[in-house]
Amino acid sequence: MQCGEQPLLPYESCNLGSINLANMVTTADGRARIDYDKLKATVHTAVRFLDDVIDMNNYPLAEIRHMTMGNRKIGLGVMGFADLLIRLEIPYDSDEALAVAQELMSFVQEESGGASCNLARERGPFPNYDVSVFPERGGAARRNATTTTIAPTGTISIIAGVSSGIEPIFALSYIRNVMDNDHLVEVHPLFDAEMRRRGLYSLERMTEVSKEGSLRHMEGIPEDIARVYVTAHDISPEAHLRMQAAFQKYTENAVSKTVNFPADATRDDIRKVFVLAYRLGCKGVTVYRDKSREEQVLNIGGVNAKAGAEAPAAVPGPEPFVTPRPRPDTLIGVTKEIKTSCGKLYVTINRDEKGIFEVFNQMGKAGGCAASQSEAIGRLASLALRSGVQPVMIVKQLKGISCHLPSWGGNGGKILSCADAVSKAIEWYLENFEAMFPGFPKPVAEAAPNPGKKASLPSSEEEIARGACPDCGSQVERQEGCLKCRSCGFSEC
Repeated sequence: MQCGEQPLLPYESCNLGSINLANMVTTADGRARIDYDKLKATVHTAVRFLDDVIDMNNYPLAEIRHMTMGNRKIGLGVMGFADLLIRLEIPYDSDEALAVAQELMSFVQEESGGASCNLARERGPFPNYDVSVFPERGGAARRNATTTTIAPTGTISIIAGVSSGIEPIFALSYIRNVMDNDHLVEVHPLFDAEMRRRGLYSLERMTEVSKEGSLRHMEGIPEDIARVYVTAHDISPEAHLRMQAAFQKYTENAVSKTVNFPADATRDDIRKVFVLAYRLGCKGVTVYRDKSREEQVLNIGGVNAKAGAEAPAAVPGPEPFVTPRPRPDTLIGVTKEIKTSCGKLYVTINRDEKGIFEVFNQMGKAGGCAASQSEAIGRLASLALRSGVQPVMIVKQLKGISCHLPSWGGNGGKILSCADAVSKAIEWYLENFEAMFPGFPKPVAEAAPNPGKKASLPSSEEEIARGACPDCGSQVERQEGCLKCRSCGFSEC
C-alpha cells in the first residue's frame, strides 16, 4: 500500500520526515525572517536520521528489506508553512508566498542532496546507484535515491500544534466534531494571540468567525489582519495548485496538497483542477468539497447535518412505545461459527412464524469484554427484531463497524469486528434460508437484499460506516488507500 505523495517501486517502503517551519523563524530589526542557518543544520540532521531508520527498521518481508536497502529512498518535507507565512506577514495566496515557497524548498532540496552526498562519502552510495540515473548526470554519489517528499503530516502537525504540510489554515476559528459528537470551538493560536494583543478578542467574536469561516467580509477586523490571516476557503483553486506546483518544482517525490471547494462546487470545477494540476506538473492532487460528507471533523458555520435535511414536523402528542412480541416456549434456528480476532464467535439465530425472532452470541471463551459486548449486541438485535425491525436494517447498522484488530473468516472474507461478524451471520442466514428450511415460506420482511439494487434502503443511507478510531473514537475515513482519522491523525497504514 502506497501513500499518494510517495511513488514507490514494488516492495519499497515509506520513510518520511518533516521539518517544522514554524520554528525556523528569527527576528532581525524588528521583522521576522527565515533562519536559514538553523534550517540547514536541521536538514542535515534529519537526512542522517532518516538514513539511520533504514538500517534500524524491522521489515515484515525479505523483499521489502531488499528493495528498501537497495535504493535507500527517504522523503524529507515540511509542515507549518502557513504558520511561517503568518509570522512573516505574507498572505498565502500572494506572489510573495509563491516566491518564499520556491526559495525555501529549493534550499531544502539542495541541502538534503548535499547531506546525502556527505553520507555517501562516509557510508557509501546506495547499492543500486550504478544502475540508476545518477551516474549519467555526473556529480558526487548519493546515499539515497530520493531525499524530499511533502507529506500531509496529519498526526505530527497536531502533536506540534502547527498547520499541516504546506496547507493553508483550514479556519481561524472552527468547530471540531470529537467523540460522541461533542462540538468544541477552537481558535488558531497565532490569530488568538494577535487578537488579544490588539484588544479585539472576545468569545462572541470567535464564534462569529467560526460561523463566517473567513475574515474578509467581517466588520471590525483590521485590514492588515484580514489580509494575512487567510483560510483554505478564501483561496481560489488555482492559487492552491500554484502553491503545490511551487513546492513540486523542488521535490523529488510528490507533494500532498488538498484543494478545498465550497459546497456548491460543480463537476466542471473539479475537472478544471485536475487539468490544471497536470499542466502545472503536479504529480497528484486531492480535492475536497465542503459538506460532501454527512459528518466531517472540521466545520465552519456549524456542524454539518444531512444536506437538505428539514426540521421534523410538530407532533401533536407523544408516540406510543413499541411492545416486543412475547417469546414462545419453542423456536427453531441455526448456529453459525465465525472466526474473529477475539476468538471463535457462535451466532445462534432463532425464528418463529413471522421471521427471525432473536440472536444469541457466544464467544469461544466465557467472560471478558469481547464476550460481554457480543452478548449485548445480540440482546439489542433481538429486541429490535421482536419489535418489528427488518433484519436487513440490523445488518446495515452492524456491517462495516471496525476495530483495531480485523481478521479473516474461514471463507476468506474479512471480519472487521465482532459486530461485523454478527451482521455477516444474519446476512448468511437470509441468503441460505431456503436451503436450511425447505418448504417454509420466506417472510417478505426477511427477503435478502438484491446485490444489484438496494431499493429497500433510502439512497441517503446506503453508505456503510467504517467504525471508530482506535485512538480517539472519532469516525475514520478512507484516504489514499487506508483508513485515517482526521481528528487525531491515526492511520491504518
